[in-house]
Amino acid sequence: MATAAPSAASRIAVITGASSGIGAATARQLAAAGYRVVLTARRKDRIEALAEELTRAGHSAVAYQLDVTDRTAVDEFATAFETVGVLVNNAGGALGADPVATGDPAQWRAMYETNVLGTLNITQALLPKLEASGDGVVVVVSSTAGFSTYEGGAGYVAAKHGEHVLAETLRLEIVGRPVRVVEVAPGMVKTEEFALTRFAGDQEKAAKVYAGVAEPLSADDVADTITWAVTRPSHVNIDLLVVRPRAQASNSKVHREQ
Repeated sequence: MATAAPSAASRIAVITGASSGIGAATARQLAAAGYRVVLTARRKDRIEALAEELTRAGHSAVAYQLDVTDRTAVDEFATAFETVGVLVNNAGGALGADPVATGDPAQWRAMYETNVLGTLNITQALLPKLEASGDGVVVVVSSTAGFSTYEGGAGYVAAKHGEHVLAETLRLEIVGRPVRVVEVAPGMVKTEEFALTRFAGDQEKAAKVYAGVAEPLSADDVADTITWAVTRPSHVNIDLLVVRPRAQASNSKVHREQ
């Protein structure tokens, strides 16, 4: 079924964590689908470069430096819009892989603040704008970690479970209003920064995450899934879409070639 171009009132798409990986890929694909993309992230140089790239390609894009954990900054950002059509809550990430017994509370706190409170901040600030569009979509990019745990992953799993519950509860609370709530939960995705950030730049540890896996998901795979969900007809809500590479049957069962 062909998808219609977004209406004038709903064509603005805000993407958090747009400086790299899934966020940047989603910005490219939503721009190609006809949205005016608003790129937000802490790294101003990265989002400005992406905005320039998209503009040169004939798309509409603007960069806005933003830390979603800073509620004052988020509220100020929201005043720039009368309506917003799409909000992609992508900012997040994992820190460390220590067991519960020795995990760093500061890392747990940072993951919760970015993944859960960051999503809460920007969603609360833009929800009236999404509703005002008459056809809004809130996308929460969670993780399969939000549904099953694994050793060394408790802090990240807890944060992603919180993000999942936020999306599920919001959908219940705003039913009947013109805003869809979509959750996309990726499994193993190989991007340039996710594992490196998790292991504080340790290339060897980061490489082991994907060792022997011929084709983990790419950022483009996830962005394609997000764009598909967003561009369904207004009456169609993709509540939850779990996407994994074929080699991954669960968080703890992955086929690795020798």
